[in-house]
Amino acid sequence: MKEQKKRRQGHKGSGWKLFDAVNYRFFGAGIVVLIAGYLAMMQGPHDSFLSLHLAPVLLVIGYCVLIPLAILKRSKGTQGD
Repeated sequence: MKEQKKRRQGHKGSGWKLFDAVNYRFFGAGIVVLIAGYLAMMQGPHDSFLSLHLAPVLLVIGYCVLIPLAILKRSKGTQGD
């Protein structure tokens, strides 16, 4: 019980980070791609190239590639517990 408290307290002041700058860049890129996908979906009539082809591709890239990559990517120096 005391060991767990020591481990938790050790992480607070030791500079331990959950995400690195690379993770935040991927997350930001994912948000930008998602916004672009929704904006492309809003443009033109419902059967245009942007609405039917480009918007779904952008949304899949954002939701299924960039956001999970931002969560799962680890830097080389980070070790899992």
